[in-house]
Amino acid sequence: MNSIKSDLRPTIIGHIIIKDADTKEILVDKKNAINFETMSLALALSLGGRPNGNIMQMVFGNGASSVSAVGTITYLPPNVTGLDAELYNQTYALFVDDLSPLDTDPTDDFIRVNHTTGTTYSDVVVTALLDYGQPAGQDAFDDATDVTGTFIFDEIGLKTYDTISTTGYLLSHVIFHPVQKSLNRRIEVIYTLRIIMS
Repeated sequence: MNSIKSDLRPTIIGHIIIKDADTKEILVDKKNAINFETMSLALALSLGGRPNGNIMQMVFGNGASSVSAVGTITYLPPNVTGLDAELYNQTYALFVDDLSPLDTDPTDDFIRVNHTTGTTYSDVVVTALLDYGQPAGQDAFDDATDVTGTFIFDEIGLKTYDTISTTGYLLSHVIFHPVQKSLNRRIEVIYTLRIIMS
């Protein structure tokens, strides 16, 4: 029996938009990096119907950049190597799988899969809303002069999640200029992964 050789090369491109949910001001608009080892494992686990293969969490951190006294921002490289990759300093996590009981607000935090018939790409769009009261313990106003606060985010990633071990794989990592989440603003994050077969 002859085997069929496929020359398809899958590509995954990530893109993130962070905006003020009320004013619609775009705060961040950029591409992200993919951890191809964890992504390949997650795709295989998902296709095999096994746990810890689907996107469950959007994770936020504040350890990927530093700001000098004159305002110059220095960024660390995205952490996308190895099964044990993590954010540099994760300070918050939000469940975004609206099919899971762990997602406490599936109206605002959800995943959609978009595909146009006849094309060779599909999008996984993960939307999360950090409402006024999220996360607990944030500053009242977005006027911090020190960018090292717990909820002044400069990195976000998408993770799988295993309910037994309560761990997951970091699939992607985006690093950006610090954005403060405070009680006086709602922030919406739209995180898209485009899977292309070409």
